[in-house]
Amino acid sequence: MLTFEQKLHIIQSFPELSRKDVSLKRVNFHYEGSESDKKNVVYHLHPNGNGYVYTELIDGYEKDEKGMTNIRDFSEDELREVIIKSVTSLNEGTVEVNPDEDVFEEETWMNADKHTLVVTYEDEMWNVYAGENLDGTFPSYNEAKQYLDEEGFRKV
Repeated sequence: MLTFEQKLHIIQSFPELSRKDVSLKRVNFHYEGSESDKKNVVYHLHPNGNGYVYTELIDGYEKDEKGMTNIRDFSEDELREVIIKSVTSLNEGTVEVNPDEDVFEEETWMNADKHTLVVTYEDEMWNVYAGENLDGTFPSYNEAKQYLDEEGFRKV
């Protein structure tokens, strides 16, 4: 079982989540960019290692009546995966989602100055490359797409 500090370190590696300290030394993490009314991704992470992740819209997880899954015994990989899925689930249904992740190879995007970036799906993350250099890593296609749009790039 991961310690409270290890879980905190993993969760805090997601820049889109913001920490909210609550009572009894517990910690929540909100996804302010959520397209739904739900913002809580991590709920009541406690110093004893107990805590919950919002999984109501995700298949394959045992949930309580609030749509939360207990992460007490999750490994690092399991915790990262459930957080990525939770954040993604908070955007699906209101934002275009690339349905072909399993067969996605890469996309090329170009800006007005003819600079190109390439989006790839690797290890359940969306990576944006400028040549051989990694420009950014995102937990969902939507976030990679939003980044490229904001930077003035369009899909070629």
